[in-house]
Amino acid sequence: MARAAPGILPPLFPGYENVWVTQELHNHPTLKHFATALEIAQLETQRAQAANKPTLDLNGSYGKSYNEGSSASRLDSRTNIATVALAFNLPLFAGFSIQNRVREALALEDKARTDLEAARRNVSQNPRVAFFGVSSGLGQVKALEAAEASSQSALDANKLGYQVGVRIIIDVLNAQSQLFQTKRDLAKARYDVLVGGLRLRQANGSLTPEDLRAINSLLVK
Repeated sequence: MARAAPGILPPLFPGYENVWVTQELHNHPTLKHFATALEIAQLETQRAQAANKPTLDLNGSYGKSYNEGSSASRLDSRTNIATVALAFNLPLFAGFSIQNRVREALALEDKARTDLEAARRNVSQNPRVAFFGVSSGLGQVKALEAAEASSQSALDANKLGYQVGVRIIIDVLNAQSQLFQTKRDLAKARYDVLVGGLRLRQANGSLTPEDLRAINSLLVK
């Protein structure tokens, strides 16, 4: 199983939140989904409203008939029949069923429009939150890297003090425990930054398989 141990994390690029918010905004899959749902709802409203309008239908037919003559006359007959008809339909009253369908379609259209606006707000807000999460994580990584160096120096100093007799073994063990704890926190912070970067790209709709391959290159077996 792979474990995350990147030496140097890639910088957050671009480094401005507004770029992440506006980037790929119009091509975001979530917005496309709700925009399509709104278009369908609008078409359903138009269809419901059209049910109360008169219609004019054009019907046409064409046929042939062939009759063989008798043995006495030996005369065959062939008949071609063509008909064209116009049918005018005017809905009068259907017990308010059409009006109810129109109201239902309008309500569903309003819901689809509300869902689209909510999706737009989320698409604008989620990348901003994810961006600050990654930025904060990178700052935490730098702080823990400094703490790791400090803990290593403290451990070396306690080992030297133990060798010359001014420190006891418990001081060395405590320093060693502090170093291991700092390394653990640093590894988790680096992992959180990598995952946060993927979530940031997912939030603004720009996540691709190449981003996952870049993460894999930072993992060691």
